[in-house]
Amino acid sequence: MVRRGSPRDVNERASDGAFQVLRVRSPSDARRFFNVHVRDQEMSKRALSVTREENFPDWYQAVVRDGDMAETSPVRGCMIIKPWGWGVWERLQVELDARIKDTGHDNCYFPLFIPMSFIAKEAEHVEGFAKEMAVVTHHRLKNEGGKLVVDPDAKLEEPLIVRPTSETIIGDAFQRWIKSYRDLPLLMNQWANVVRWEMRTRLFLRTAEFLWQEGHTAHADRDDAVAETLKMLEVYRTFAEDVLAMPVIAGEKPANERFPGADNTYSIEAMMQDGKALQAGTSHYLGTHFAEAQNIQFQNTDGKLTYCHTTSWGVSTRLIGGVIMTHGDDDGLRLPPMIAPRQIVIVPMLRDKPEDAALIDYCVSLEKDLKAAGIRTLVDMKAVKSAEKRWNWVRRGAPIIVEIGGRDASGSNVTFMRRDRLRDGDKVISQTLARADFVAQAPALLQEIQQTLYSEAKARLDGNIITTFKSFEDLADYFGPAEGEDEGGAFKGWARVPWSRPEGASLEAIADRLKALKLTIRNAPLGQEEAVGKCLFTGEAAKEYVLIARAY
Repeated sequence: MVRRGSPRDVNERASDGAFQVLRVRSPSDARRFFNVHVRDQEMSKRALSVTREENFPDWYQAVVRDGDMAETSPVRGCMIIKPWGWGVWERLQVELDARIKDTGHDNCYFPLFIPMSFIAKEAEHVEGFAKEMAVVTHHRLKNEGGKLVVDPDAKLEEPLIVRPTSETIIGDAFQRWIKSYRDLPLLMNQWANVVRWEMRTRLFLRTAEFLWQEGHTAHADRDDAVAETLKMLEVYRTFAEDVLAMPVIAGEKPANERFPGADNTYSIEAMMQDGKALQAGTSHYLGTHFAEAQNIQFQNTDGKLTYCHTTSWGVSTRLIGGVIMTHGDDDGLRLPPMIAPRQIVIVPMLRDKPEDAALIDYCVSLEKDLKAAGIRTLVDMKAVKSAEKRWNWVRRGAPIIVEIGGRDASGSNVTFMRRDRLRDGDKVISQTLARADFVAQAPALLQEIQQTLYSEAKARLDGNIITTFKSFEDLADYFGPAEGEDEGGAFKGWARVPWSRPEGASLEAIADRLKALKLTIRNAPLGQEEAVGKCLFTGEAAKEYVLIARAY
């Protein structure tokens, strides 16, 4: 039910400072006013100091900073995840962990430190991560002349690698745990931090230390392992779309983009609002490479020893960066309700008057009703002006922001804003419902917000994949020079072109041509139709289509 009131009600409400003062001449004017409230001129300003169009990279940093998500740390390349950002990661963990367990995997934990000899057993693995590894060589400090220095007598017998990924140390355990075909498949997952010494970092997207989950499994044969690899890729796809409201395209990476040591690497790719791609998750079929390196063998049904086929797969905190760049607007973050730490935030419009007590009681009672409906709800009681609190929650992306004034409480009403539909043009809008109606409709409102965010992003993805390129020169002309791309650049979207699956030197030459334009092959989408025509790069008969884009 839409809130109703007299002209006097409207003007008194306007005096709260939350709404534009509007002269009304009839009860019908008042009803229309309460149906869609128009915020005052102050609220027509954007909540961030920079817009996406002005400078997308700076806008991203502003969302992270002003949305209270994270900040840089005293350790170069590492970040401090603040409570709101951590709350998003926790929600993401809860949702994904349940899906991982539903597919039969158990959680475990392995050491942060990995002996260098373990890494060295897999040559491709070493080559792929060597430049990113952090190494521990000593185990003690000493005081020398009043300064702490590394004790040269405390040198480790074997250097330890700070975990860049865990295939090798988990493989060492697998070779002890697996003896027979009866022990297979072995399905493990761990939530952990990893370190890869990145030179150019950006909060959530690329940091020296980041958080992730990594799944590791062992199987009796190739078919079972490949099925596992694709199953977990599908788990990631549905998680990204259903939980993060982030549409993705699942497909296989070309040989030059495979995980070091993998036979096949698959990814989910998401389109950000600047048209760039974000690799949002990967799943790898590792063949028997790691099993051979770590001697992971089992006795098969014929009594013969044979090597296991293994997989690994993971997603990380870069998903949060993906959510920001998929859904954020010029007022800040817009969180899908499924991962919002607080789905509804209630802001009491306090005036430091005796009637504030009744207003607080009303808000707390409303919070209780919403929590009883299973909605993560918070009453913001901080001693801060209500307008400031409102904007703080706008920037943080709370899906529904409720503002309760004295008239709302006395009339048993709820005035609220939907973060997915914050504005009509430059003006901020809100709605009013009777309290009982709002509580009853809140779950459906949250579901609608989730779907709206997904639909917006899906339309962007579907509408910006270009298929009309006839030559590499067409591709190069469209994307243009690579200079300035790190500072933003015009929206370009993705290219979808025919591909002959070249490998070796031919593939490397193509990768170099693309690299000069800061382009990469993202993946060959799964389930695609049969390719026709000739490969855009080799001129040979096409075997499939691939997606090409600039990427994070």
